[in-house]
Amino acid sequence: MSASPLEVRDQRNYYERTAEHYDSMHVNPSDEHGKALSAFMALAELAGPVDSVLDIGAGTGRALKRLKERWPAAKTIGIEPVAALRAVGHKKEIPTDELIAGDALNLAFEDDSFDYVIETGVLHHIAEPLVAVREMVRVSKKGVMISDSNNIGQGGAAARAVKFLIKRAGLWPAFIWMQTGGRMYKTSEGDGVFYSFSAYDCVGECRRKFSTVHYMNTTPCAGLNIYRGASHVMIFATKS
Repeated sequence: MSASPLEVRDQRNYYERTAEHYDSMHVNPSDEHGKALSAFMALAELAGPVDSVLDIGAGTGRALKRLKERWPAAKTIGIEPVAALRAVGHKKEIPTDELIAGDALNLAFEDDSFDYVIETGVLHHIAEPLVAVREMVRVSKKGVMISDSNNIGQGGAAARAVKFLIKRAGLWPAFIWMQTGGRMYKTSEGDGVFYSFSAYDCVGECRRKFSTVHYMNTTPCAGLNIYRGASHVMIFATKS
């Protein structure tokens, strides 16, 4: 499913309009993505020195600043298609050659260009998230980190159970088609254009190159099963 030009326009217009308030709306050091970044950095260091990281959909540079604080000598690059968000990041003294324009579906880097490639809350805004993950895997050498939503773990117990059964039966696309009136996406003032998405759906693409996969819930989990009980998760795939 490809995004229509209208969807892309509406999403980018949303971020252009809210760029100056982006950090207050979406960034908190202890939120789900803050937790995922902390876990990623700790796990990455277990494999040795980290020399380079690419952040896709970098926004105003939230992850870039933390990465640079942790690894000041590493090459850290963020791609962000919305100029207004990049401008906010540049005001925070992130250099223009470190927070750059780019397309997550077609990364302008050679294979294995970075030790790690990460994303924090971007894939659920992309109509073809697996294409973006494929690109993340392609340009990463040591691993990828995904911090994003998990549609099966959202809602009350009954809703989660029903969604699990629908997805297990292979009826999820039809369910979303009916739920959205055929649009296949939703909109909100807090998140712009977004798609029903589970980070778990990306694991197959990650495993094509990285055999070891770590899972962590970054929001409270209802029960013992993260997939069925956590609304947001961190997935970290590495070679060992």
